[in-house]
Amino acid sequence: MSTTSTAPRFSHRRALKSGFAAAVGTTIEWYDFYVYATAAAIVFPRLFFPEVDPALGTLASFGTYAVAFFMRPLGGIIFGHIGDKIGRKPALTITLLIMGIATVLVGALPTYAAIGIAAPILLIVLRIAQGLAVGGEWGGASLMAVESAPEKFKTFYGGFTQLGNPLGALLSTGAFLIVSAFGDEALFSWGWRIPFLVSIVLIGVGFWVRYRVEETPVFEEKVGGREQSAPVLFALKNNWYPILLGFFMVAISTGGYYLATTYVQSYATSPEIGFPIATLLGAMTLASFLEAIVTLPLAYLGDKIGSKMLMYLGLGLSFAVMIPLVLTIAGQQVAMVYILVSVIRITLSATWAPLSALLAQMFRPQARYTSMSLAYGVGAAFWGGLSPVIAAALFAATGSVWAVIAQFGVMCLAAWIATALAPQHSDMAPVTGSFEPRLDTTAIPNPEGK
Repeated sequence: MSTTSTAPRFSHRRALKSGFAAAVGTTIEWYDFYVYATAAAIVFPRLFFPEVDPALGTLASFGTYAVAFFMRPLGGIIFGHIGDKIGRKPALTITLLIMGIATVLVGALPTYAAIGIAAPILLIVLRIAQGLAVGGEWGGASLMAVESAPEKFKTFYGGFTQLGNPLGALLSTGAFLIVSAFGDEALFSWGWRIPFLVSIVLIGVGFWVRYRVEETPVFEEKVGGREQSAPVLFALKNNWYPILLGFFMVAISTGGYYLATTYVQSYATSPEIGFPIATLLGAMTLASFLEAIVTLPLAYLGDKIGSKMLMYLGLGLSFAVMIPLVLTIAGQQVAMVYILVSVIRITLSATWAPLSALLAQMFRPQARYTSMSLAYGVGAAFWGGLSPVIAAALFAATGSVWAVIAQFGVMCLAAWIATALAPQHSDMAPVTGSFEPRLDTTAIPNPEGK
């Protein structure tokens, strides 16, 4: 067996095909994920936790929502192992099927009124399945796009994976906007099930697209067929430092995003604020549409000015917009809410669009799928899973949205520092020898800059 590798066959044609497959698959995965998030904010407190105080019901609903985030690291380990040992493609096919089946079953689930405590328990079980799937999905989809792209266009093609997030959010909020048009009675009786059940159609489309895509050239020429120990052990021993940085880097891309979407929806429609559900869903749908439009242009900009610089701009501007957003919601200024919900989704997209390329290039090819999935999965579990819960608890304790704004600011600072320290590696460098664990000192910045 040869111990050297030739330069991977990067091309725009291959990158475009892989990017399209990544976008379709992640759109479906994020649609399934956000359908649950929207239902957790608006529907589930009443249908699955009706016996508790409304505020506690919201916390309980967000608790089931957070469960999936804590399963992401395990999903990253499981599917990262498959992706690093067998290939990116088979891992992604499995995650798509698991996510889709779990989502359809949520739509068929009896409520608390029908089966009592079994209803929220089953809801949690299905949410666990969703968490496992998305924990292995994002890292693999990102690698499919980034590892196929020419060196100077990795952020742009990585943006195809990131495009799935706003498109999935657009489809999910749009679906709930449509069913909410039938009125609250229809929404809470049968309408909420429709967005979950239509996922069965999306599964078929996504499976067909994923089945036809090629394996990445980096895996074929730098990873496939090489001897390596368990990818998770290699990742923890050799890549602990960039994994730690990745954990902090995703604070706003995940946690800040959910504060600006899921928590804002819950806060706005709470009895204290009473913002109309249909109006808010309309604002969120428009924001998702605009975010989908700007994602690829922002990713292209990241290749021109640097992906780190794009991240810095997104972090600073997102914090600046979060302040007036929550204040205008409290004042029920509908026009300004529409504007600011859209603006913050655009600024957040500047932290999301470059993330695939940034995280992928923080690791060398060996155990990259596992390392990247751990960084993103653990970060998403902490920041994304807990942020809405912490925000709800802070508001309940203080009665002030300024506590939530302060939380958002701390998360921005953490992501800024981690981005500044993040190493970046090139896929053009040849790989020699086996993949047995060995400390990769080049991934740890020298304090003297040498």
